[in-house]
Parts: sequence; C-alpha cells; structure tokens
Amino acid sequence: MSTIKVLVWNEGVHERTQSEIAEIYPDGIHGAIASGLAELLGSAVTVQTAVLSDPEHGLSADVLEQTDVLLWWGHIAHDEVSDEVVERVRQRVLGGMGLLVLHSGHFSKIFTRLLGTTCSLAWRNDGERELVWTAAGRHPIAEGVDHPIIIDKQEMYGEPFDIPTPDDVVFISSFSGGEVFRSGVTFTRGRGRIFYFSPGDQEYPVYFHPQVRRVLANGVRWAAEPALAAPNAMPTVSNPERGWFEKQPHRS
Repeated sequence: MSTIKVLVWNEGVHERTQSEIAEIYPDGIHGAIASGLAELLGSAVTVQTAVLSDPEHGLSADVLEQTDVLLWWGHIAHDEVSDEVVERVRQRVLGGMGLLVLHSGHFSKIFTRLLGTTCSLAWRNDGERELVWTAAGRHPIAEGVDHPIIIDKQEMYGEPFDIPTPDDVVFISSFSGGEVFRSGVTFTRGRGRIFYFSPGDQEYPVYFHPQVRRVLANGVRWAAEPALAAPNAMPTVSNPERGWFEKQPHRS
C-alpha cells in the first residue's frame, strides 16, 4: 500500500495567545495530533503540519496536491481563513482527498460549505465526563476502539446538530448532563470521504487520549482510500458553485 500523505492543519491561535493552553499542548494541538498519527501508523504515513499564520495558511495548491488526507482543527479564527484557500481545499476533497474535521471545526468554512447546512449544535463547557459509544461496530473507523471511550473532562456538544443525514453514524456520545450527540459521522462529497469527530477541546488534553488517537488513525486510513486508489486522477470541479453534489438547504 502506498504511503499516506497526511497534513494536520490547526489555527494555532490558542497555543500562541493563552499560556494555559500552551501548557496543555506545548507543541500545539496540531503537534499532538501529528505525533499520535505517527505513533500508531508508523511508516504507513508521512505527517506534516500547517497553521493559519503560514503563507496561504500552509494550504497552497502544491501542498494540497501532495496531500491524501487533511485534518482540520479550528475554533476562534474561522473567518480569518481565506475564501480562496477554502475553495481550493473543497475542490481537492471533491476530487478525492480525505478530510477529517475535528471538534469546533464543525463551524469551519470548509465543513459548512461541503455540507451545505449551518452545522450548529448545542454546547456547554463544564468539563464533564463524555462517553463515546460505538454505533457502527463494523465500520473501519471503529476498529479496535473501546466501547465506550471514557473521556474524563470534555466540552459538551449536544443535539440538535444541524447536518445533513450522514452516510454513517460511527459514534454517539453521552454526557453527565444527559445530552447525547452524534460525535463521529461520515459523509461523501464527490470522490472525497469526510469524517467529523467531536472529542478534542483545547482546554483538555483529549488529543493525548490513546483511544481518541486510535479513532483519528483509523479515520486517516479510511479517508485515504479514494486518494490512494487513483492518486493521479483528481480532477477539479468545473462549476465551483455546485460542485459534484446538490447542496442541502439550510435548516432552521
């Protein structure tokens, strides 16, 4: 199997401006995610990182052409991401690049544009326990994952989650306050596979959790399959307004 070329993208704002976040993630959230992928996938992957402040946000056309799977973490700087770069990423996803959208990335420009809905949800940050239950045990992303994953402290995300009907609901989370959330869902857009996974707030060391790292590693392998199947056949979209799918209308 070909080596999977992975790019972990992160705003990198919290770690640069908040000392308490930098103490949790001294190498950045992107560094923690990248180290987990390298640890679990070894020689099967090459892992690079990029942040918002890089030229072209680290997402130039050349970089994206060499990327099989992009992981996206954003929170407080969604609006600072260039629309031109977002469209560039979108076209690559439609052409077959895998995309993993993490935690607050549900509000990122790339995720909302690909899904065509607000992607809004309920939330509360009281540092409570999250149980991540496997809802699709036969899905490759769930392979070798504890049932449930126990996360001692995490921000609560809850329903309703304004997304189109997923291809698969792989994980469902429950919280101490009684809320539930579709915390691991998949979509297909064009030739590209998308996996959204919610556990991973900047205030908690969730990206060092062994089971969360396992989910992300599984997600990378799953999302990479279209890119590896035809690495030299990723056409761009002739009509960027419509892409290769009908956009779902926003729901109230």
